[in-house]
Amino acid sequence: MDPHDTQGAFSWNELMTTDPDAAVRFYKALFGWSCQSVAMPQGTYHVVHVNETSVGGIMHLPTEAAAGGMAPCWASYVTVNDVDSAARTAVELGGKVVHGPEDIPEVGRFAVIADPQGAVIHVITYADGDR
Repeated sequence: MDPHDTQGAFSWNELMTTDPDAAVRFYKALFGWSCQSVAMPQGTYHVVHVNETSVGGIMHLPTEAAAGGMAPCWASYVTVNDVDSAARTAVELGGKVVHGPEDIPEVGRFAVIADPQGAVIHVITYADGDR
């Protein structure tokens, strides 16, 4: 199973934090991860690798999220066939859309949704050929 192509599969984990460099050092020492730093318009993104597999990323907590009271946290991404449809369905089921849907250039389209109890999760549809 390729989690990037499978509806409902957890496919990516992302840490948003106030000190990405310190987080990279911590998790590399704790888990033996390797990280590849990639320059992005919003800052450096550290792609986390376990062996040769990319499993997540570490980034700076977005300013607007911090201003809204968001604390550093891990975010899980679940693959869906259609992000916009998943966002609409979440609302129909009593949840809400917290952010998006929005495109991530060369990656895909994502949204952040909250279930009726307030738990937050990210949904994503990957761009064809992206891995």
